[in-house]
Amino acid sequence: MAAIPTIMAASELYTKYARVWIPDAEEVWKSAELVKDYKQGDGVLRLQLEDGGEIEHKLDPQTKNLPHLRNPDILVGENDLTALSYLHEPAVLHNLKVRFIDSKLIYTYCGIVLVAINPYESLPIYGTDIINAYSGQNMGDMDPHIFAVGEEAYKQMARDERNQSIIVSGESGAGKTVSAKYAMRYFATVSGSASENNVEEKVLASNPIMESIGNAKTTRNDNSSRFGKYIEIGFDRRFHIIGANMRTYLLEKSRVVFQADEERNYHIFYQLCASSHLPELKILKLRSADDFHYTNQGQNPVINGVDDAKEMINTRHAFMLLGINESYQMGIFQILAAILHLGNVEVKDRDSDSSIIPPNNGHLTVFCELMGVTYQDMSHWLCHKKLKTATETYIKTVPRLQAINSRDALAKLIYAKLFNWIVDHVNHALHASVKQHSFIGVLDIYGFETFEINSFEQFCINYANEKLQQQFNMHVFKLEQEEYLKEQIPWTLIDFYDNQPCINLIESKMGILDLLDEECKMPKGADDSWAQKLYNTHLKTCALFEKPRMSNRAFIIQHFADKVEYQCDGFLEKNKDTVNEDQIVVLKASKLDLLVELFQDEKATTPTGAPPGKRVLSVKPDKGRPNQASKEHKKTVGLQFRNSLNLLMETLNATTPHYVRCIKPNDFKHAFTFDPKRAVQQLRACGVLETIRISAAGFPSRWTYQEFFSRYRVLMKQKDVLADRKLTCKNVLEQLVQDQDKYQFGKTKIFFRAGQVAFLEKLRADKLRVACIRIQKTIRCWLARKKYLRMKQASITIQRYVRGHQARRLVKFMRRTRSAIIIQKYQRMYAERTRFKRKKAAALAMQCILRAYMARQLYRRLLRENKAVLIQKMVRGWLARQWYKRSLEALVYLQCCVRRMRARRELKKLKIEARSVEHFKKLNVGMENKIMQLQRRVDEQNKDNRAVNERLAGLENSHAIESEKMRKEVTRLRTAEEDAKNNSNKVTSLLEELARLRQELKTTQSEKKVIEDWAETYRDEMEKMVAELKEQNGLLKTEKDDLNRMIKEQSQQMTEKMQRALQEETHQLETDLNEERSRYQNLLTEHLRLEERHDDLKESLSVNVPKPGHRRTDSTHSSNESESTYISEFAESEEGSRGGEDMTRGGDMSTFLKMQKRVTELEGEKHGLQNELDRREEQFQRARARDDEEHKKARGAELEYESLKRQELDSENKKLKHDLNEMRQLLGGNAGANTSAPGSPAYKVLLDQLNSSNEELEVRKEEVLILRSQLVSQKEAMQHKETMTEPVAYAVDIHKMKDAGEITQAYMGLKDTNRSPRFLHKPLEVNELVNRLRSPAPDYHKMNEDGELWLVYEGLKETNRLLESQLQTQRHSHDNEVEALRGELQGMKEENNRQQQLLAQNLQLPPEARIEASLQHEITRLTNENLEMQNTDDPAKFREYRINVIRRMIDLMEQLEKQDKTVRKLKKQLKVFAKKIGELEGGQVESVSPGQTVDEPIRPVNIPRREKDFQGMLEYKKEDELKLVKNLILELKPRGVAVNLIPGLPAYILFMCLRHADYVNDDQRVRSLLTCTINSIKKILKKRGDDFETVSFWLSNTCRFLHCLKQYSGDDQFMKHNSTKQNDHCLSNFDLAEYRQVLSDLAIQIYQQLIKCMENILQPMIVSGMLEHETIQGVSGVKPTGLRKRTSSIADEGTYTLESILRQLNAFHSIMCQHGTDPELIKQVVKQQFYIIGAVTLNNLLLRKDMCSWSKGMQIRYNVSQLEEWLREKNLMNCGAKETLEPLIQAAQLLQVKKKTDEDAEAICSMCKALSTAQIVKVLNLYTPLNEFEERVSVTFIRTIQTRLRDRMESPQLLMDTKMIYPVTFPFNPSSLALETIQIPTSLNLNFLTRV
Repeated sequence: MAAIPTIMAASELYTKYARVWIPDAEEVWKSAELVKDYKQGDGVLRLQLEDGGEIEHKLDPQTKNLPHLRNPDILVGENDLTALSYLHEPAVLHNLKVRFIDSKLIYTYCGIVLVAINPYESLPIYGTDIINAYSGQNMGDMDPHIFAVGEEAYKQMARDERNQSIIVSGESGAGKTVSAKYAMRYFATVSGSASENNVEEKVLASNPIMESIGNAKTTRNDNSSRFGKYIEIGFDRRFHIIGANMRTYLLEKSRVVFQADEERNYHIFYQLCASSHLPELKILKLRSADDFHYTNQGQNPVINGVDDAKEMINTRHAFMLLGINESYQMGIFQILAAILHLGNVEVKDRDSDSSIIPPNNGHLTVFCELMGVTYQDMSHWLCHKKLKTATETYIKTVPRLQAINSRDALAKLIYAKLFNWIVDHVNHALHASVKQHSFIGVLDIYGFETFEINSFEQFCINYANEKLQQQFNMHVFKLEQEEYLKEQIPWTLIDFYDNQPCINLIESKMGILDLLDEECKMPKGADDSWAQKLYNTHLKTCALFEKPRMSNRAFIIQHFADKVEYQCDGFLEKNKDTVNEDQIVVLKASKLDLLVELFQDEKATTPTGAPPGKRVLSVKPDKGRPNQASKEHKKTVGLQFRNSLNLLMETLNATTPHYVRCIKPNDFKHAFTFDPKRAVQQLRACGVLETIRISAAGFPSRWTYQEFFSRYRVLMKQKDVLADRKLTCKNVLEQLVQDQDKYQFGKTKIFFRAGQVAFLEKLRADKLRVACIRIQKTIRCWLARKKYLRMKQASITIQRYVRGHQARRLVKFMRRTRSAIIIQKYQRMYAERTRFKRKKAAALAMQCILRAYMARQLYRRLLRENKAVLIQKMVRGWLARQWYKRSLEALVYLQCCVRRMRARRELKKLKIEARSVEHFKKLNVGMENKIMQLQRRVDEQNKDNRAVNERLAGLENSHAIESEKMRKEVTRLRTAEEDAKNNSNKVTSLLEELARLRQELKTTQSEKKVIEDWAETYRDEMEKMVAELKEQNGLLKTEKDDLNRMIKEQSQQMTEKMQRALQEETHQLETDLNEERSRYQNLLTEHLRLEERHDDLKESLSVNVPKPGHRRTDSTHSSNESESTYISEFAESEEGSRGGEDMTRGGDMSTFLKMQKRVTELEGEKHGLQNELDRREEQFQRARARDDEEHKKARGAELEYESLKRQELDSENKKLKHDLNEMRQLLGGNAGANTSAPGSPAYKVLLDQLNSSNEELEVRKEEVLILRSQLVSQKEAMQHKETMTEPVAYAVDIHKMKDAGEITQAYMGLKDTNRSPRFLHKPLEVNELVNRLRSPAPDYHKMNEDGELWLVYEGLKETNRLLESQLQTQRHSHDNEVEALRGELQGMKEENNRQQQLLAQNLQLPPEARIEASLQHEITRLTNENLEMQNTDDPAKFREYRINVIRRMIDLMEQLEKQDKTVRKLKKQLKVFAKKIGELEGGQVESVSPGQTVDEPIRPVNIPRREKDFQGMLEYKKEDELKLVKNLILELKPRGVAVNLIPGLPAYILFMCLRHADYVNDDQRVRSLLTCTINSIKKILKKRGDDFETVSFWLSNTCRFLHCLKQYSGDDQFMKHNSTKQNDHCLSNFDLAEYRQVLSDLAIQIYQQLIKCMENILQPMIVSGMLEHETIQGVSGVKPTGLRKRTSSIADEGTYTLESILRQLNAFHSIMCQHGTDPELIKQVVKQQFYIIGAVTLNNLLLRKDMCSWSKGMQIRYNVSQLEEWLREKNLMNCGAKETLEPLIQAAQLLQVKKKTDEDAEAICSMCKALSTAQIVKVLNLYTPLNEFEERVSVTFIRTIQTRLRDRMESPQLLMDTKMIYPVTFPFNPSSLALETIQIPTSLNLNFLTRV
């Protein structure tokens, strides 16, 4: 306990308002406050409780001990209890309670002990992120945690190379098992496994097995461990887990057969019963757990929240993981089920001394079946026992109770054996295959126990705790002594409790255990006799042993924690642990192999778990005798436990211990409920208070000089501050504390007695309070004066504005008066003018109306007169015409009669004359002349007659028209006359009507007056109604406006909502894209890790056996279509000749793979062409269905011709390929130069093939064009089908033609004939003429009448002239057609010459230009045909023709492109060989004479074209490739290149070499160069991957190389920013898109390695620079720290500051800029840097309570502002780096804002959007005031925050993922640098490269 304060200290500390602790029956300790100062000699203290009541506390008159002082509030809630100024029980209890209840913190340090309070709730503080956060941290730098203890043990094992132990102790239900489990999980996570058999998973998998067979539900814990275990986790020299070993202690076997109320048996039994429905477990014949005696005694077989069936699945999975197969598992389950059935075996009394089992007992039968034993033997020996004497053996019956005990003992033995067997097999599975270098042991052992009835188990448990407490005390004492000696503090022996007397009482000679073993050996030993021996031996000799007053069968032992009363009943039986040997013999004879294995006689291992042949401990092994195995089995349980405990203590003493004390906060398993009584009881029992007492006995408070100076600088004057901090602290302490015994000065620290820090804190608080009052006084004065000045200025301003307002109002009144007068003047003038205009308008209107009326009357009169005159004129004319017509008709009739009469007379005369011959002769004289005259006369008469008839017809028409007009006029006049009559009749009636109307008018006027009166009344009503309606309308308008406004607001809200939804959707899509990109990049990282692992394994195995050929990676599969086609064709040509060669060579395998690829492509192309042909044939069949049979035959022949031409082209193509392969074989078969010389066979074959290829190319071009024209003409043939006059004849002729060529020629001739102009009009005229000639014969007699014969004669002559003119026209057209054909022939010749010239030019053009030229030519030809077709008259046919032409043209262009592609590939190869031949000829040209040169034929392809300009390429030899890679990649120093040369120079050089390989079309060189480059970059990064400069350099060059591949790829999307020269430098032969993807993946890997390298550099700086270092000096003070010292916030030499981080960021940025890294990539790197800084800082803030204060929030915000300023300087504010710091900024703001009211909670919720709810609550819980003026956050406020944030949808993860890497992108960044301008420096040693 704390030392008694001295008189001086008491008078100074026990003053008014000082707070103390007083004892309390309910709360153990209660806080109170002194009402008045304490004076020496006072016997009573007047105190005021927290509830306001006052009491008097009496002091002990003998000791005069004052109550414990309470620590200042700033020390409450400390991470380490030793940091408290006052070290005593109430301070410890209160600190734990505050941390547990208010801050929800379950871990607290107490010196070297970690106190863990069971929260009875699952907390999110054990994830992998938390493990990573604690990994590598010092134990005092983070908040207390089981992981911190694990890290400390792991670090000390690696640093000191000393084995470690973690001792976890506590009561049942305190959480020991869980703590041990998390410790093992930490080791398994941070260390990993050294082998591939997942040892760490097996170590963790042992937990569910051991929990199922060793844990059970008790009244205090649902998962209580009923045994102790010590797990050694083995590590190799690299500190990776290699195995583990488990030792168990004192299994509670009695639980198998008995459980108290509300308790359960071991979990495995209930798991089996819950899984009894499984098919494989049917043979066990299990039922519900309520049906078995061994599982239903507790009456509560269910644990809330636990599914036993699922737990069974986990257990079986763990069995499989640890190598226990299904057969062994079934054996285990059989034995466990047999134990349950054994418990249900019913034993009945036969008599008082004997018992019997009823025959055919079902459960015993099942037990025997499962165990493989006989029913008779087992039932016999359960009710009998064998007694042996010296001479005879007796079999004796036993009573029922003894038989039941024997049954239960057998069940316990079987379970114990099975338990040990499982432990042995678990150890075997965890056994290390390699030598163990060190280990960490985790001891999960029962804590001190005391119950109402304590028996043998509690005695052993408390005995073990006595031993552990002694070891703990010695270790604490040792550490204290080492600390004092290290600091050279005078050491005085501290009196601490030594429990060695209690241990001697138990284990010494004649001790309790010794007497118990002696009593067990006695034949008639009993518990009573043993108790009497204890009383006689120890009652008077040992003060720790007592006898209860009311019992003679119990004893009391004074343990270190408490007194415990033990009942002697059962001690001897449990110690002997006897079992009927005959029952064991029966079990050994079992048919179950596993059962026999359990009871084999083997060397006993105590404790269980040591594998055979392996030393468990690192201490001396136990040297036993050879026959020890036989005696070991007879040892008592107490002796075995004592030996195993001694062995355990030897192990712990040989290791460095770490202590975890688990505390059970309440007995009801309520979450975060603290019972002070139970807590104090456990604190006393677990040794925590002993640690406090030892610390308080000396100097518990310890400060470094710098920390003391920083904290208490306010107590010093300026003159007291010296350069030497140590001397300064000494001077100040001598002034502040007069008693020199209260402190000691060490080498690096100041040691204080208990309470002195509180005294210094009081002085500091008083000084700060005085300073605050002075600051407040000054500030209030300044604020009052500022307020007065503002009020004065405001009053002056108000006066000025009021006076100005009054003046403005006067001026406004005068202006309004003048304006009113002017308005009145103009208004009066306007009124008069309006009245005058109205009168003038009325007069003019009246005049106008009157004058109009008079004019209308005059017009009507004149109109009537005019109409009357017109009628008279018409009537008179009609009468005159009627008289004339009648007179004319009469005259004509008279003339006709007279003429007829005269004609008859003349006819008679002529008949008489005609009868005479002489007259006939006279008449015949001059007959022809007469005929001519008559004919002429007839013609004249006819002409006159026609003229007269025409004139007569005109007259008749005019007469008819005039008559019709007159008729209509007469009708109208008659109608008008009738109307006039009717009107005259109507005048009278109208007059009468007028009189009647006048009368009605008078009546109407009278009615009108009545109506006007009614209307006036109605108008008034309507006006009122209108006013009301207007008012309602106004309201409706208002409502309408409101609705419109609401609609607008809603629409605006909907728009905003849609915009937000759109933004969220966009953000979600971007997030998904980033996640997908991140997932892909993570896969790349994993792939890289696996590759590195593979390489490491290869290196470790030293496998250097060369394999034939080479193995391709993904990057070597990149090859474009041309090279794959070439290789596949070459492989096809050589397949026959190379059938017997070895295909395992690298080149052959590559060719074979490419050949397979090309065959697949050709098959696909073949299928595509076949499908296209089938489609066309289907189209042709549909066309033939619409046409007649003859046309089908003609079209079928044409299709046959087309297929024949295609086959011919394909055969020619294959022929060219075959010739090319032959040529390559000839060139490749002979390596000598003579074989390729001029005149050699290979040379001739090459030239012949070259010429033939050129000729074949021209022929194929023409054939393709012919084929296109023929295909186009098919449609024309269909169009001309309808115009053919004799289609049947044509069809027959075509059918007779067998040859396809004849069919085509005939078809083309027929088409040309039909298209000829002479056949367009001829058929119609000929038909007309034939119809005339074939008409019936004319009647010549009738023709002769009226001169018709003459007409016939004239017709014949006209016909002859017509025929003659047509004949001349045909002859003329024939001549013109002949001339046109001659011109066409001449044009064809010219076209042929032009085509030949174009072909010759195309051969000299590149392949792309050649294709464009041929396409342009074909388009021109089709355009001409199109123009010809436009001259046709049918637009529908023309449109159909155009559609079909376009379709056919597209199809044929695709086919032609494929054909040209193949030809282009062949010509490229020919070009390469021609160039090689030209090079070979170069040496022989000089020896050839000029004459010979003239005689030889000129071959243009053999003339190499000279490159006058540098093309930006570098040529190298194949053997120099490795040298290039070595000098440019492997041995290149980034620093020299970055400083002296242009950025990205290696990438440019590599690309220029690649361009040359592409230029010469060397696919092998391209592939080899790219593969070597990629592999070399990976190699150099693997070798120097931790060098940021190297990684940055190759990231920049890889990106530049990737950009060059894109920029010069020839793709339009990458050529937009290229210059003309750069476009000329594009790759021409290979498509490297696949390699671009490989390089992109490589760049991603380099980027991730860069981030990793950068993180490794920044990681040590972040916490120190961002959190611990005081950037603003004096803002935050240093709080007292405990034994776990943290890093000082004062910048010592070697510590990192914010300036260190900024310098490092500048270094990163400058290096990347020097290397020419893309700006966008730099932004992404900076964003990742800031994310790491923010995440690491925030994670440490969330795990460090000492950092969560107001002043630290200010420091963080200042540091963040410095980082933002750095971003502004580098112009990187838009890179997204600032947003990554948003969580840290909001956390800093959260530390500084007010945290009291609901408004503050709302502000916090709206402000902290980037923080999760768990993070916000964590910060609020950790918030710790550094001064008295700050206040803690109340629990109510935190709950309010949790309530408000309850609806947030977010991850429950507490810490940020520091390993997260943003997905990287590489935006295309073209270079403006021209390749031809790049110069290679000599320092690179690349002299073997040649500029091309």
